[in-house]
Amino acid sequence: MRAPRLLALTATGTLALTACGGGESVDTGGGGGGGDNVLVAAVSAQPDQLDPHVTTAYASFQVLENVYDTLVVPDPEDLTMQPSLATEWSTSEDDLEWRFTLRDGVTFHDGSEFDSADVVYSYNRIIDEELSNSFRFQNVESVEADGPDTVVIRLTQPTPNLLERIGSFKGMAILPENAAEDLDLTTEANGTGPFELESSDASSTVLAAYEDYWGGAPSIDGVEFRYITEPAAALTALQNGEVQWTDNVPPQQIESLDDDDSVELETTSSVDYWYMSMNYARPPFDNRDVRRAISFAIDREAVAEAAWFGAAEENQTAIPEDSFFYYDYEPFDRDPEQARQLLAQAGVSTPLTMGLMVTDEYPETVTAAQVIADQLSEVGIEVEIETLDFATWLDRQGAGDYDAFYLGWLGNLDPAAFYQEQHQTDGPNNYQGYSNPQVDQLLQQGATETDDAARKAIYDQAATIIVDDVSYLYLYNPDVVQAWAPGLSGYQIRADKAINFENVELP
Repeated sequence: MRAPRLLALTATGTLALTACGGGESVDTGGGGGGGDNVLVAAVSAQPDQLDPHVTTAYASFQVLENVYDTLVVPDPEDLTMQPSLATEWSTSEDDLEWRFTLRDGVTFHDGSEFDSADVVYSYNRIIDEELSNSFRFQNVESVEADGPDTVVIRLTQPTPNLLERIGSFKGMAILPENAAEDLDLTTEANGTGPFELESSDASSTVLAAYEDYWGGAPSIDGVEFRYITEPAAALTALQNGEVQWTDNVPPQQIESLDDDDSVELETTSSVDYWYMSMNYARPPFDNRDVRRAISFAIDREAVAEAAWFGAAEENQTAIPEDSFFYYDYEPFDRDPEQARQLLAQAGVSTPLTMGLMVTDEYPETVTAAQVIADQLSEVGIEVEIETLDFATWLDRQGAGDYDAFYLGWLGNLDPAAFYQEQHQTDGPNNYQGYSNPQVDQLLQQGATETDDAARKAIYDQAATIIVDDVSYLYLYNPDVVQAWAPGLSGYQIRADKAINFENVELP
């Protein structure tokens, strides 16, 4: 997913958000391991790298959330933007200038002082090098310092979601000036967050508490992120006391764990969505009727149940029901006969073979893909499921080497994060190659509209076209599911799946 993600997943995130997790070993040369006051967290994948401005992997952001800060940060309760490295901000009457006052007394992990030059450097690095989040600055004319404690962002047009753009996840982290020249950011880190990087290798990533953290030193001495791909193994490690926290909970055991005294389990609605997408550069998936046929052939409720065993809500649009921007639009009730008619109308002879990429680092995608394959076989489409490690999955997605893929976007907050970069022509995460001038116009309007009701109407129109065209075939919105050791306190589960351990106390 993306982290964004994700994936948007978000993805959220993203996307996040572009997707979540995976990669090759990152060796920073340190040692590490759990101690009496070190939290051991079981996660499903290792970081692909540690440069927050470059990575799109959720597994990286699980770590980086605890190492870096942004100017503003989502409130854990309602995800509204709150002060972080910026203590306050104001806008001009024409909404084209934002002024941020920076926090005093902040230092990076190497002891150097934080000031406006670090913000200007970080943002201009993303813009000038066209890094993975440069689209977040598409309305930015300039980023300048006005003294050491003030940053001024000037815009080409009103951008009502600017705070979300710069604060929704650690892909917008503030690095020290010249960090990319002074460090190998793929394997090294120097942030202002509550923990500093100690080591990272093929088995775990270890963080140590930063005693001079501006928010106060953490109560624990550090965090060890241990990679346990198999959910059942992660749960067993939690129950045996080998780890104290995990987000890798077997979906089929969620209900039974409610009565299990060996773990504390919490769930909450997420801001993620999971989806399929087909490659517009590969016939016949460039044909709208073929994509619509596939959408009519799929039973989303059955897919959601196979993936999350009741911990997900089927949805034919991206934004979940709890959001103000949710749009109740469901044009694709399962209709195999309609699917067959559309395939015939498109001139497609069956059986049609379709490859479907999934990743074993998110085992629910493998399980649900079997359900999708069975459903599509009823209309003459033979699905060849390709189960890949996530690094390979990302590489093939980026190269356009697929018929179709299935994943999610994590951590989406603003409606633009759900739709814009994924469906705008030449959008940075528009891997499927979708292009519709009307959608482009609507997404641009939504990005500049300052009234929420008017924005919702615009995004509702865009979503209608995106869903009808099957740019993404939306499937469901999952819950966030996490578990930890009884007696662990200070941890807060979040709808955006950000994992922050700064306030944790071990039993």
